[in-house]
Amino acid sequence: MTHASLVNRDWQGIVERLGGAEAIERSARAARAFLRPRAIGNAVDLLRLVLAYCLGPGGLRSTTAWASAIGLVDISNVGLLQRLRGSGDWLEALVGQALSSGAPAASRFRLIRLIDATVVPQAGSAARHRNGLWRIHSGFELPAERFGFFEVTDQHGGERLDRIPVEKGEIRIADRAYLQPARVAAVLAAGGDVLVRAGWKSAAWLDAAGERFDLIAELRHNAQRDRLDRPIWVRQPGAPALCLRLVAVKKPAAATEAARRKARRQAQKGGHRIANDTLVAADWVILVTSLAPQAFSTEDILALYRLRWRIELAFKRLKSLVGLNQPPGVDERSARPYLLAHLLMILLLEPLVDALEDSPRSAPA
Repeated sequence: MTHASLVNRDWQGIVERLGGAEAIERSARAARAFLRPRAIGNAVDLLRLVLAYCLGPGGLRSTTAWASAIGLVDISNVGLLQRLRGSGDWLEALVGQALSSGAPAASRFRLIRLIDATVVPQAGSAARHRNGLWRIHSGFELPAERFGFFEVTDQHGGERLDRIPVEKGEIRIADRAYLQPARVAAVLAAGGDVLVRAGWKSAAWLDAAGERFDLIAELRHNAQRDRLDRPIWVRQPGAPALCLRLVAVKKPAAATEAARRKARRQAQKGGHRIANDTLVAADWVILVTSLAPQAFSTEDILALYRLRWRIELAFKRLKSLVGLNQPPGVDERSARPYLLAHLLMILLLEPLVDALEDSPRSAPA
């Protein structure tokens, strides 16, 4: 299935997955993206035109030429650009609709939500000079195997563990960038549990008495063992310390050596000598969690964290299908709809991904 097929022979299927022509028309009018027929006769045609531009390989000129050639609409380049800039809120609503329609039914199993973000560079020399990025904050849900949340920000929109509304009872899994005590506390207060990777300097570690806890000394003390599982507390400014659980596991020899090489390169790049404590920590994968040991063994915690690769795979696999790249132009009014169009297509393609990847390749002509 190609980008072109999604707005040509497979177009009717896309319309049906979005609730049909009447639903698309209502959503477009509610978002004020389409108010009355002019050059474009209806909201379905407008959506097809916008997606053709955002997902296709050509620019404004080739998209308008294609639309005219197939009898869809006769519109100028400027007219298409104006329509695109007016479609951001509408596409955001369609993304939200697609997210909610795929939500799994309640079950006795707990929701596992993998939290991460991916970035797309902003266009233009000024953006490159300031390292301008579009950041797509995401939540990937298991066992449903689906994205359940998207939010688009620029580079100033930080990665936050509590950005996604919490579903009571969920287990939220994230990498080390998300070990933020106040955000962890917010997830716990809303009824969720957390499992987050940590660096040895990621938090102010405390013991049961509220005194500083020397994590490196603890790792050294357990150097002859392959894992560590114990209570730990994390300081919160202006709030009680968080009572969590520290789980650490020794890396295999090859992974340890790779981690040490990476740490040495980073130290060399920063112009300083690497600390012995950093080399000690490089031997371990360090995790903190709110999950109780009575319900989740050490092996359970490690198995849960290994699920985190699924969101990385989902980013790579689905990006390859819809070609999410740098939006053209520097105007946020056109860049935002461009990104949202790709996210919408990701959601529409998700149920088909396994079938697409398992389909036999066509024999060469």
